Amino acid sequence: MDSFRRPSTSERRLIEALVQRSNLALPPEWKNTLSVETMDDGEMGGLLLFPDGCEQEERVFGGVASRIEFKDQDGTDVLVTLNLDKDGKLFEIDSWKVDFSPLIRIPDDL
Repeated sequence: MDSFRRPSTSERRLIEALVQRSNLALPPEWKNTLSVETMDDGEMGGLLLFPDGCEQEERVFGGVASRIEFKDQDGTDVLVTLNLDKDGKLFEIDSWKVDFSPLIRIPDDL
């Protein structure tokens, strides 16, 4: 896995779209304090999410906050979920391309 980093522009757009589709009440600064780490998922686009103050080793999956489906540039269906940890904090972006191939591009119109 990669080290912690700021989300790319397209990753941030995806995360924001998922947050908007959820019923989460996040503080306004959440976007400025979020770090991500690329998941070892065959390059399908999954990300571990680290809001300010969260540490990886103590976090456990808690539930799904929202999901988005879209077609990748090659026409293959992609399902993306925003998952929360057991404390209700942003936990991960789980991205699954139905043929398990690498994600080509996050669309602009989410």
